[in-house]
Amino acid sequence: MKERKSLGSIFLNGVITENPTFRLVLGTCPTLAVTTSAINGIGMGAAATFVLIGSNVVVSLLRKFIPNNVRIPSFIVIICTFVTMVQLFMQAYLPSLYESLGIFIPLIVVNCIILARAEAFASKNSVIASAVDGLGMGVGFTLALTLIGMIREVIGSGTLFGIQIMGAGYEPMLLFVLASGGFLTYGLLLGAINAIVRRFQKDKHVEGGRA
Repeated sequence: MKERKSLGSIFLNGVITENPTFRLVLGTCPTLAVTTSAINGIGMGAAATFVLIGSNVVVSLLRKFIPNNVRIPSFIVIICTFVTMVQLFMQAYLPSLYESLGIFIPLIVVNCIILARAEAFASKNSVIASAVDGLGMGVGFTLALTLIGMIREVIGSGTLFGIQIMGAGYEPMLLFVLASGGFLTYGLLLGAINAIVRRFQKDKHVEGGRA
């Protein structure tokens, strides 16, 4: 039971407590660049999740055999292997999504979220815990990208997952499909989430004081 609870907390840590996009503010380059639509957000998030889980598992398995002075280059080679697998799969089976995400698929190799989890967690923990950490961080990253993509797509194009949801008279705000719209959406969401977290922490502190 204690192990289950521990694994559950590791998963929720990546999804909520230390969400890589909204709490740690990592991986902002793909966050701003590819989230012009919800499907792009899901695609990039799913690709990153696969790489996170795979690289975390392999790093954890090899953590006692990788010399400390070459651990970072070793981690990058491991990550690169899984990114290549994702790239080949998408080229073969999801060509339109691959073209849409473009250079940002191979750039997953240098995504600071993935390298950070390999260094900070997978190299120090068991295989199962590392896999759960990768899954949690990946799900958190995917949810964040999808949310940003949904907002930008609805406001900027009047569609959601490529389906027209706004009336014929709707005038899309093209700003939201541009880079500046990505910054604006991301900033507003960060501000809203930080305000909610501060409010929650304040209420919790007040309740603790009363107790």
